[in-house]
Amino acid sequence: MTYQQQSTAAPPQGQAGASPAIPPQAPPPGPQGRAGGPDGGPPRRTAWAEGVDRLRAGATTEPGRLRIIGAVLAVLVVAFGAVTAWEMTERSAAADDVLHSSQPLSADAADIYRSLADANTAASSGFLAGGQEPAKTRQRYEDDISLAADKLVTAAANSEPGSTSAKTITDLNKMLPEYKGLVERARANNRQGYPLGGAYLRYANAKMQIMLEDAERLYTVENQRLRSDYDDATPYPWIAIGAGAVAIGGLVWAQRRNYRRTNRVLNHGMVAATAATTVVLLWLVVGHTVARAGLNDSYDHGVRSMNTLNDARLASLKARSNENLTLVSRGAETKDVVTEAGKQTVDTFDYDFEVQMKDLTKKLAAAADLADDSTGVKPVEAATGNMKVWKQRHAEAREQDQLGNYQGALARVIGSKADKPTGECFDNVETNLKAALTHERAEFEQAAGDGRGAMNGLVVGAAVLAVLAAAGAVLGIGRRLSEYR
Repeated sequence: MTYQQQSTAAPPQGQAGASPAIPPQAPPPGPQGRAGGPDGGPPRRTAWAEGVDRLRAGATTEPGRLRIIGAVLAVLVVAFGAVTAWEMTERSAAADDVLHSSQPLSADAADIYRSLADANTAASSGFLAGGQEPAKTRQRYEDDISLAADKLVTAAANSEPGSTSAKTITDLNKMLPEYKGLVERARANNRQGYPLGGAYLRYANAKMQIMLEDAERLYTVENQRLRSDYDDATPYPWIAIGAGAVAIGGLVWAQRRNYRRTNRVLNHGMVAATAATTVVLLWLVVGHTVARAGLNDSYDHGVRSMNTLNDARLASLKARSNENLTLVSRGAETKDVVTEAGKQTVDTFDYDFEVQMKDLTKKLAAAADLADDSTGVKPVEAATGNMKVWKQRHAEAREQDQLGNYQGALARVIGSKADKPTGECFDNVETNLKAALTHERAEFEQAAGDGRGAMNGLVVGAAVLAVLAAAGAVLGIGRRLSEYR
């Protein structure tokens, strides 16, 4: 039997029994993100893009447009209420500071200055009286020192740590006992008839001048703080007013759109929202206008008058102190000044007295111009009349002193009423200026209180009405949406 030999050659391609070819493989994904999904489909979209698409799709239908309009109106109204509450909270706080913080602190600073200056005047008056100082003068000195110490404590408690005012108050607290020590040494030497007492009193006066400069600086800083509080309380809340106008404009537009599409004149929810928003806007404008007027009036007819009267009192106190020290020094203190007649050597304290009396004259004239009623004018006019008499009596005292009649000059400065002393005029000036200050302070408190009161309830009222307006707008839009269900 014959067998055929089988071939060992590889079969041609395409024949049955051949090994299957390896299918092509997809390239691996890149290292940075994927162009498509895991199944090779379209790229995944972000939530933001999907939300925008839904919003765009919803805006093509009337219900979708209504929902968008309702949301925008609610946001506008709530934003108006929030901005109103924010701005009026700031202005109310500033107005409250004017009435209860910065102005009282400014008044305290003025009292510190006045009490220190008056203590210096009382010390020199007691020294001129001789070894037996009048009990009234001594008590006046002690009261002034005590008042200055009390006011410094109050000012320190209300000053910001590390501020200029805090440093000034610290310096005054350090110098006050030093001044008192110099005055006591002057008294002790004066009682024993030692001329060294006059030197100690001049040293005390020099120390007091430094203290008065610091007190004046404190007074200036507190006045600037008061002015800053006024600047924060009086500007119109333009942002809130603008937001209110936009909110009302949006509500009117929405109602007009509703009317044109449905021929319905009123939508109760939208009308209520518009009314509430309009009330808030009118309340804001009128309330702030009244508050602004009251605060401006309190500054123009209160603060300005008080500042001028305080300056007049300080000029009066300085003049009186210099008048006394003229007799204490007896020409020991001189300085060179340039006048129209040329360079002259003058008595330091008498020259300073004349300067302060000129300043007092100007301040009294300004105070009379600022006074807006007879109650405020009368004490200023009385102080002006006493100042004129004071000048005449001082000229007579200086004439006696220059003639060598020291006792005659002394009697005309600190003598009894029969001697018609200048001290009587000074006391009358002080009494009238104090009365004028009391009247102006009452006017300030009345006007500032009225201004502050005009803002009462505006913050809470604006917030509540804004929420109600937003609810009304949403309900009004909801009523229209219900027609499509």
